[in-house]
Amino acid sequence: MKSLLQVFQNRKMAALLFVGFSSGLPILLVLKTLQSWMSDAGTDLSKIGWYGSLIGFPYAFKFLWSPLLDRFVPPFLGRRKGWLLIIQFLLVLAIGAMSLQDPAKNLNLLAVISVLIAFLSASQDIVADAYRTDVLTGAERPIGVSIFTTGYRVALILSFAGASKLYENVFRAWQPVYLVMAGLMLLGLVFTLFAPGTEATDRPPETFADAITLPFLDFFQRRGLVYGGLILSFIVTYKISDAMMNLMSIPFLKAACFSQGQIGDINGFMGIIATIVGALLGGVLLTRMSVFQGLWIFGGLQAIGIILYVMLAQISHPDPTVLTKACQNFVQPPFATQLFVLAINVENFFGGMESSAFGLFLMNMCNQQFSATQFALLSSLMALSKLLVAPAGDLVKALGWSNFFLVTMLVIIPSMFLLFLIARSDARQGPALKEL
Repeated sequence: MKSLLQVFQNRKMAALLFVGFSSGLPILLVLKTLQSWMSDAGTDLSKIGWYGSLIGFPYAFKFLWSPLLDRFVPPFLGRRKGWLLIIQFLLVLAIGAMSLQDPAKNLNLLAVISVLIAFLSASQDIVADAYRTDVLTGAERPIGVSIFTTGYRVALILSFAGASKLYENVFRAWQPVYLVMAGLMLLGLVFTLFAPGTEATDRPPETFADAITLPFLDFFQRRGLVYGGLILSFIVTYKISDAMMNLMSIPFLKAACFSQGQIGDINGFMGIIATIVGALLGGVLLTRMSVFQGLWIFGGLQAIGIILYVMLAQISHPDPTVLTKACQNFVQPPFATQLFVLAINVENFFGGMESSAFGLFLMNMCNQQFSATQFALLSSLMALSKLLVAPAGDLVKALGWSNFFLVTMLVIIPSMFLLFLIARSDARQGPALKEL
């Protein structure tokens, strides 16, 4: 078995860092950064919630077109790298088009472009996830997932914290910020050209019908109907709490009268650094524990961060209907900023550890021949949680911020119960997570 040091020195890891960067760059541009833009434009909180959920549709249903990316091979760079290059070029154009919009004047057109970017981003995720599944050996996977996640999170820093800095200190408008982000996406495209290929082990399905049917049959034949059903249910429920938090975190911080600069520095920069550290630590720990243990422990620890959000809501008393323009001359209560910093870092640190375990779990569920379709199916189920939380803004209005965060903590319970059922099924029937 390769030593941990040898795995880190592998040339594939540098490639995965850059592929992860390209995969992570678009997502916050249509989520948190867009939420900031819409909040600054005075968009109603309910619309922010529903538009955010709409953007989740491509991620939830990307398995529908993933067989195309498994079956057909572009005429250059192979099946995985060729599709990455095509999709990244289209993302450059779409993000550039977004920079020409204004939510105060043409919110619907902005939403259409945002969904297009989400579609292309989801398509890029299909190929990027398949690429890392194909290029990594079993011994490399725990660290490889963490390296990929690190590149992904660095892109998140640039697309939110970096974007916030550009808005706050340079442009004072969001349109040129998005134009800069289109340039960074072009940089990601260049990185793809230098990533190692997977042609040596690349075996696309022989027919398009095979590309559609065989991945699903293969999954249940290897796992069984009952065990496979438990796994799919677990994937849907495990990320609901995260989805609720991600959808409403920026409106909450805006309502609590933290500035865009503070949100960018603390949530967008410090928080993502904490996620990177957590992801790397999670990858190392996963070389010494089972994926099942990682999912249970790391997922449970995220509740600590939610409790800190409840405490922050209790001392800052944000009104769910208040937007940034009502915060002029507002003075933060004692210790609010310190609690904000602690909540962000704790939640993101444990979230990074949990993401490493969950990413490894999904990867190990895939057959390499159908990795694009199978990973897309599994991660689409994860993204389905974004659709289930569409009424989050209405829930905040009805319950208030503190109770809303308590609800996000309670919705973790069903996924933990499913983990318990999976463990029992594994103990009785054998093959499952011991393979992981």
